[in-house]
Amino acid sequence: MGIPVFILAGLLVHCVFLVSIFDIYFSSPLVHGMTPHQTPLPPPAKRLVLFVADGLRADSLYELDSNNTSLAPFLRGILENNGSWGISHTRVPTESRPGHVALIAGFYEDVSAVAKGWKENPVEFDSVFNESKHTWSWGSPDILPMFAKGATGDHVYTFCYTAESEDFGAEDAAKLDTWVFDHVKSFFNSSRSNQTLFSALNEEKVVLFLHLLGIDTNGHAHRPNSREYKENIKIVDKGVEEITSMIDNFYGNDGKTAFILTSDHGMTDWGSHGAGHPSETLTPLIVWGAGVNYPQKVTSQFFEDNFLKEWKLENLKRLDVNQADIAPLMASLIGVPFPLNSVGTLPLEYLNNSAHFKAESMFTNAIQILEQFKVKMSQKKETTLSFLFTPFKPLSDSEQINFLKKARLYIQQQKYDEAVSLCKTLINLALEGLSYYHTYDRLFLGLSIAVGFVGWTTYVILVIIKTHTSLTKTVQAKNKESTVLFYGFAFVGMIIAFFLLIQTCPWTYYVYCLLPVPVWYAVAREIPVIQDLAANLLSLRVDQSIGFLLVCVLGIEILVFSFFYRSALTVGLLVFAGWPVMTQLWVQAKTTALIWTLLCVLLAIFPLMPVVGREANIPLVIASGLLTLLISCFSLASRKSENQYRNNQDLKVHVYQMLSVALSTYVVSSTHDSLKNKQGLPLLNQVISWLTLVSSLVLPLLSPTFLFQRLFSILLSLMSTYLLLSTGYEALFPLVLSGLMFVWINMEQEALQHYGLSLKPKLAGFDFACATDITQFRQLHLDDVRRSFFFVFFIVTAFFGTGNIASVNSFDPASVYCFLTVFSPFMMGGLLVLKVVIPFVLVSCAFEAVQVTAQLSSKSLFLIVLVISDIMALHFFFLVKDYGSWLDIGTSISHYVLVMSLTIFMMLMNGLAQLLTTKRLGLPRRTKHHST
Repeated sequence: MGIPVFILAGLLVHCVFLVSIFDIYFSSPLVHGMTPHQTPLPPPAKRLVLFVADGLRADSLYELDSNNTSLAPFLRGILENNGSWGISHTRVPTESRPGHVALIAGFYEDVSAVAKGWKENPVEFDSVFNESKHTWSWGSPDILPMFAKGATGDHVYTFCYTAESEDFGAEDAAKLDTWVFDHVKSFFNSSRSNQTLFSALNEEKVVLFLHLLGIDTNGHAHRPNSREYKENIKIVDKGVEEITSMIDNFYGNDGKTAFILTSDHGMTDWGSHGAGHPSETLTPLIVWGAGVNYPQKVTSQFFEDNFLKEWKLENLKRLDVNQADIAPLMASLIGVPFPLNSVGTLPLEYLNNSAHFKAESMFTNAIQILEQFKVKMSQKKETTLSFLFTPFKPLSDSEQINFLKKARLYIQQQKYDEAVSLCKTLINLALEGLSYYHTYDRLFLGLSIAVGFVGWTTYVILVIIKTHTSLTKTVQAKNKESTVLFYGFAFVGMIIAFFLLIQTCPWTYYVYCLLPVPVWYAVAREIPVIQDLAANLLSLRVDQSIGFLLVCVLGIEILVFSFFYRSALTVGLLVFAGWPVMTQLWVQAKTTALIWTLLCVLLAIFPLMPVVGREANIPLVIASGLLTLLISCFSLASRKSENQYRNNQDLKVHVYQMLSVALSTYVVSSTHDSLKNKQGLPLLNQVISWLTLVSSLVLPLLSPTFLFQRLFSILLSLMSTYLLLSTGYEALFPLVLSGLMFVWINMEQEALQHYGLSLKPKLAGFDFACATDITQFRQLHLDDVRRSFFFVFFIVTAFFGTGNIASVNSFDPASVYCFLTVFSPFMMGGLLVLKVVIPFVLVSCAFEAVQVTAQLSSKSLFLIVLVISDIMALHFFFLVKDYGSWLDIGTSISHYVLVMSLTIFMMLMNGLAQLLTTKRLGLPRRTKHHST
């Protein structure tokens, strides 16, 4: 197999492995074709007002300050005297879109939908707004259009401010909320002179939705403990009070309006959300008005979180719900059909209504969820051979009829409590059944992928042994045998395809199930190599082989462990620090070994630090910039003294890069001051930031291709961009990492000499451009496995050194304020990804240097890297969970996606590193006449 074909096959196989996880764990749970159901009794409310305070934490709203006063006196008064309250528990990912879908449509959106589009509707779904007679909504252009587009007909009206208004660097984001309140007031005032609008507002089944984004924006910009965030809560409280009183007056205090105030997600103390920390998943819920229970006094109640005492609410009954339960609550209050895809259970304790009404509502809720179960079951039945189909036993057809008959009988006999508890049992069973059919093919698909995985890794190991080592003699298989093999595997492939065809499976199933066939065929063709290898291995000493295997396993386990506990990286780096002593390398290079040990210990500190983004520390970023400049000056002086600059152009590039670092340091400092004083992002700073970003990709290509000069040029260019994206100690990370990389290149030269693998070339004069012409590559040695392991370890350190999965999942825009402050999820996400990629590039370029100076073809070491990362990925494939807390599920899937992306990413990084190190752009020169 040629190199390009092999790389393409590798990319394809890994892309399939990566995408498979979304098909197996994250296919959309939605089904279509159900009949809408609503409670047959008259509802208590004609209209519903829904306030969603985006990014509002439960503790921020409920807690009292040092003077025992609340930030939201009106809402505090409501929950003490007029309505019911509790905590709404959200699920991961705690982002605005999935939060609103859970609130308004009653189901938890899967990640595939979030990945397909932030603002649009990637999947059609029903919502309370869609079922209403009219819905008027005011707020963010990121949220409102989603529900208007999904609605049938044109009865969902939206009024949005411009996207540019969502500026994290603005004077005060609370103006977003005052905009909403002012527009609602003027809307009601104008309706008095507009007969059509006036009569529409007076109809039944009307929803008014106020999306208040100010709190979220202020939380991102200033953190939730800031004065701005707290002031914004006061503004929202005042606004809710004014709107409530205005609506009551408008309808002549008819007592037919229900009000709900809640939030889509919370926020961490450092101003991010997206993961599963309690500060992100606990949101407030206050309900009052028509059909809602008054506060219920209790003498004692127990909750594990101990918040009641802090909030001084021990004597008022706290009614907790899951976020999706709010949709059926809204539907029940105004008497519209429950949203078709809702999986929420109606929280009866919030309702102030007859036992009959509660029982009927619960019955409707049960039927609506059971409908989804029936559709899901019939879909699965149609696509599975009858003798292979295993139904969900607790809800067979007869059981369903039995449940419904019994519940209906209880309602007729006025045994309402029994009817309610039976309906709750039915709901739980139907949800279990939905999950059962949703994950029906999971084991079968998982096994197919695992078989493909093992086959691919085996094949790569065989390719390494066959082409890059002297362990085997190349033996060609006999023609007759290979023909039999080919037809055997082709026959197996046809059987699998036929089996999938008669079950009318989706096309992706064909890919997952057929992929192992060619992979294992490629392995089977190498049987002579396997036999030869086995004979060779048997001649080795057993204790040596076992020892080597144990070290390999331990190394990979430390890498896997580091995904869960960053401190594992610290342990690994401290072991690395002792590597020169263990291998006697320090004897021949004492200074280099000492610097290596020092830098390993320094880098080992980073994984012990708190995750980036929690606390901004701009002086540290400035210090990093100045330190970079200092190192550049030293480098410039030493090269000047050694007369390494062949011409003026090289010197100009170096000076320009230093200037770029100095400018970045200034921009970070002045942008931070400007935002602190609420003056927004200065235009000049924004222009400099974007120019720095663009130039940092080109400048290294203008520098000389001598090893250390080119690597130092890459560091300076990337450092200027990294400084602009830094908010704290992480600005020092690329410096320490690059220092270690430079020493690593030197240490590897010492190791080669130590094992007698090559003569020691003069590294300073080593030219990347000439290195690509080397045709005499040496064979792999056992020590090269360690080299590859070092690279994978450094790549993982580059990722987790300053953060963890949750910090990458969380959305914290503070890092991109030098580039933009107006909310733009994809642009901001792109810049955050760039920040993560920069340390990767530094490590990849150093690895490229190690390969070239160690006289190895880039393919051979890279294949070992591929094997190590594939074994890690297989680990995580089996560690993926679909149970437990949402944080556990999200993290386990993130781990797998990350390792798979790393593998694909390292293939691309390999190419990028070759480009950055070997290519050189020449600037057009003017011819000058020198007077002698």
